[in-house]
Amino acid sequence: MYTKSRPFHSPSSYNAGVRLFRHVAVVAGMVAVLLGIGTLGFRLTEHWPWFNCLYATLMTISTIGAEPENQLSHSGQIFNVVLIFLGLGVIGTAIGTLTHGVIQSELGVFFGRRRMDREIAHLHDHVIICGAGRVGRRIASEVLARGLPLVLIERDQARTQWAVERNVPVVLGDATSESVLRQAHIERARGLASAVATDAQNVYVVLTARSLAPDLAIVARASEEDAESKLLTAGANFVVSPYSYAGQRMARMMTRPHVQRFLDLAMSSLGSELDLHIEEVAVAERSHLAGIRLRDADLRKRLGILVLAIRRQTGKIEFNPSGDDEIRAGDFLIAMGEAQQLKELETLAGVA
Repeated sequence: MYTKSRPFHSPSSYNAGVRLFRHVAVVAGMVAVLLGIGTLGFRLTEHWPWFNCLYATLMTISTIGAEPENQLSHSGQIFNVVLIFLGLGVIGTAIGTLTHGVIQSELGVFFGRRRMDREIAHLHDHVIICGAGRVGRRIASEVLARGLPLVLIERDQARTQWAVERNVPVVLGDATSESVLRQAHIERARGLASAVATDAQNVYVVLTARSLAPDLAIVARASEEDAESKLLTAGANFVVSPYSYAGQRMARMMTRPHVQRFLDLAMSSLGSELDLHIEEVAVAERSHLAGIRLRDADLRKRLGILVLAIRRQTGKIEFNPSGDDEIRAGDFLIAMGEAQQLKELETLAGVA
């Protein structure tokens, strides 16, 4: 749970666009300087009105050569020759710069996409998050804080910038599409969170995901009360309503503020005043904990860990277990402690 995942490199379309914009800005600056030089030069040599000087410069640069350049004095003709060569140089440089920028931008997007696809292809036991809205970003932040690999699916490219800035791999597309979910390698994922815009879309995402991965753990967001049953029928394991959760949390804040504060400290992975976490730790077959009683394990004294509950293989949860309760292989220990202590518990349980 606390193992650090290797960094990802996201699509570079945004950075490529920035580089292309810089090339365009350089070309625009060169053209502006050339126009300024030409206008000032004609003003000094021919003493024309400023607009006529600008017009003459444009005619020279564009190679049209119409009035008023045909009425130049000798000094004006000499300057015009210089301006013609400067114009040819600027135009050639501009074409080369823009061509280089476009090619660099396209190649940057192409190779960035290829690099990201390769990284996604090597993912195992990752989390897929559908939707990069406020809920989706919050889920992603929690997953990243735990060092778990994840893939974000979003069809609005503007919303993917949040993921790009955090080096999170992104699949640009509709999460209801089988091909998009396969691109995120749903068959190798540990879980999927559907937090797209509407309940109807979430139902389609869950239906598609369940058909592709029958054993996948799926959590879906529900905005309306009647959507929960539809999402569960579609195949979601859990359904969360942000509005219902917010209401419960606000009620606890008013009625039991200290309890809510403690839960916030224990459940958040994004940093708090206390290094306190509640985690579930699987007990492996080879674990030294398998087959012994909680009293004999003495986790509180050895690691400073408090075991709040034990989830048995049957699904039964035993809250506040006694010292006589036996730890069995396949159980999950619901434990509370500091991050380092929980990592030591994972090692002892045989899963690290």
